[in-house]
Amino acid sequence: MTKTAERKSQRRIEAHAATRVSILDAARRVAARDGSREMSLRGVAAEAGFAPAALYGYFAGKDDLLVALAADDLGHLARTMREATPREGSGRLAAAAAAALGVLRETESVAAALGAMPANAGTSDAERLFNGRMIAALKVLSEASGNRAATRDEQCDVVLVAAAVTGLAMLARSGRLAALGFAPEEIVARLDARFSA
Repeated sequence: MTKTAERKSQRRIEAHAATRVSILDAARRVAARDGSREMSLRGVAAEAGFAPAALYGYFAGKDDLLVALAADDLGHLARTMREATPREGSGRLAAAAAAALGVLRETESVAAALGAMPANAGTSDAERLFNGRMIAALKVLSEASGNRAATRDEQCDVVLVAAAVTGLAMLARSGRLAALGFAPEEIVARLDARFSA
């Protein structure tokens, strides 16, 4: 391949990636306005300034777009938890969990994507990216708890903490946690006390 052809190929790759990012940004705005579950490809396309059919060059359909959006949110979640977690001392898991709650209460894409994924998980690029980002978030929780996650039992504990934090976020987001008479901080402190090494 000549240098000119290589540059053209690189520009096409960069343009494709930039367009994909702009579509995800438009999807994020539509999801914030209408809710992730109510998001439509037509609405995202209109927000991004594309014809609806153009989105199929980037995403297989609404579910694929939703999973890609959730994967981005999981990446943000992992970074936020990592930045909020002190390097040493007690309360590391509580800090990570509180940061996760802050992110998860602001977005519903992760919960919506889990409902949109097919039973044969891991078949699309978006699902593989989602799974990788989910593992990164689990790793942050593992490190924050002081859990090496070297054994099956330790890995199970990390998944249990993640499920508790995710469920807590859903309860808090819906107002059900307050209706039950609990504050998120109270539950996070219990998680920290039970699962920190």
